[in-house]
Amino acid sequence: MQALKALLTELPGNLSFAILIVQHISPRSDGSWVSMLNAQCALEIKEADEKEVIVPGRVYLAPANYHLLLEENRSCTLTLDESVNYARPSIDVLFETAAQSCGAGLIGIVMTGANSDGARGLKAIKERGGLTIVQDPETAASGAMPRAAIRIADPDYVLTIDEIRALLIRLSAMQRTRGII
Repeated sequence: MQALKALLTELPGNLSFAILIVQHISPRSDGSWVSMLNAQCALEIKEADEKEVIVPGRVYLAPANYHLLLEENRSCTLTLDESVNYARPSIDVLFETAAQSCGAGLIGIVMTGANSDGARGLKAIKERGGLTIVQDPETAASGAMPRAAIRIADPDYVLTIDEIRALLIRLSAMQRTRGII
């Protein structure tokens, strides 16, 4: 949660792309963390809804105990399928479906965590031409997920949270300048 807060609270509210997030949380979470983040961020932050089409400048969080998938039409699907990497929601599930949907237009980021979830999905993003970023494991509260992602996906960047945020802001500005959304 600290890493997400550090990343999201300093992003501007006019990002030219949407952000989808899978956070490993308790299946019984009441979602209060979404309200807490929303109150501190310029971006609108919400739990993803079934069949909701994503829009630029909004952050979508996987609800507790649901896998979040991204469909070809850029809409969200929520499933109760089996856990992946001991997690539901699973980062790999989101990344793999988003890689199919977005291809080279996707940015995948793996940050702090205690298992290997996200590594296989980040590799799928890279294989489809997307940009891959991993938090520097030395700066992560738990370096297991970043290390697994580095080992399996060979990411384009290994950065601190501050550097990830700066890169996202630059990429958003480049998209706006080119008229790409």
